[in-house]
Amino acid sequence: MFLRTFGWSFAITIVGLIAAALIWGAEGFGVVLILSILEISLSFDNAVVNATVLKRMNAFWQKIFLTVGVLIAVFGMRLIFPLLVVGLTAHLNPGTVIELALDSTKTYNGHTYGEYLEMANPAIAAFGGIFLLMIFLDFIFEEKDFNWLRWLEKPLEKIGKLDALSSVIALVSLALAANFFAGEHAETVLLAGLMGLATYLAVNGLSGVFESGLEEQEEAEEEAQKTGKSIVQVGGKAAFFLFLYLEVLDASFSFDGVVGAFAISQDIFMITLGLGIGAMYIRSLTVYLVRKGTLDDYVYLEHGAHYAIGALAVILLVSIKYHIPEIVTGLIGVAFIGAALASSVVRNKREQAIEGEPELEASNVS
Repeated sequence: MFLRTFGWSFAITIVGLIAAALIWGAEGFGVVLILSILEISLSFDNAVVNATVLKRMNAFWQKIFLTVGVLIAVFGMRLIFPLLVVGLTAHLNPGTVIELALDSTKTYNGHTYGEYLEMANPAIAAFGGIFLLMIFLDFIFEEKDFNWLRWLEKPLEKIGKLDALSSVIALVSLALAANFFAGEHAETVLLAGLMGLATYLAVNGLSGVFESGLEEQEEAEEEAQKTGKSIVQVGGKAAFFLFLYLEVLDASFSFDGVVGAFAISQDIFMITLGLGIGAMYIRSLTVYLVRKGTLDDYVYLEHGAHYAIGALAVILLVSIKYHIPEIVTGLIGVAFIGAALASSVVRNKREQAIEGEPELEASNVS
């Protein structure tokens, strides 16, 4: 299962690194390798959250996620999307943006492509920060089968029964970020944050509607089977909107990686190749977690990933004004995932010990 799931990632890595060495030499090889590691470290929590969504999709859509989804992630989010952001925020025509991107030393009005992307950071951070914050808030306020930090999560679950609480907190957070961090970019930050909120509500809402419809169809099909009737399921629509949700989620996670990559290299092709290799591993890891049933075996992993998302959302909003080193972002995510994994292992051992006690008592009686 491991080689089958990660086979394409290994193959792309080998081909990509060889291509980097042939085109850019030893320096290019090193840069692409570093960018790949950067992407993986920043997005490990993304894989865990993706897995919680992907396991609700059938095998066909899981393959779509690994094929079409990879193309969108690599070329769409890591190459085309930054071009669009630079063009929209700097009010540049597509031809100028492409010229700047192809030549890292070329300037327009005194700025390079990387500098224009850095100037677009307030809009990028606001959109991604609010989108990720909504994911974290909706998770922390919903009732869960298991609680990791029970002292915190139980009270929040009770408060979360208030309608639209997540949206209210997100809007207040956006207003505070625009007031304290945005400065002259306040209007841009507010607009981008609202777009992030609207995108989350739209995609998440539509996927929820179709999922509910699918559940009703499945119940009706069970009844129909008893009477000899057949019913067409609408699982494709539900899976499609879940797929869109995953792509927007991936985009939100990729923002800090794309911007941070320019601190390592100004070559857009090096950046796309390096981040693309990293994105392949995140997608393979997502599918592996689903097929291996890791989230069912280690029940707190999902909690750790969402806490990492909450931390990343805060970091993105703060980064509107202050630069946060990428290593800090990566280490926070790894720390939450690691703590959640350790807690899950301890829980599993405790559960096994409890299950073993009745057997031990029975053997002593006999």
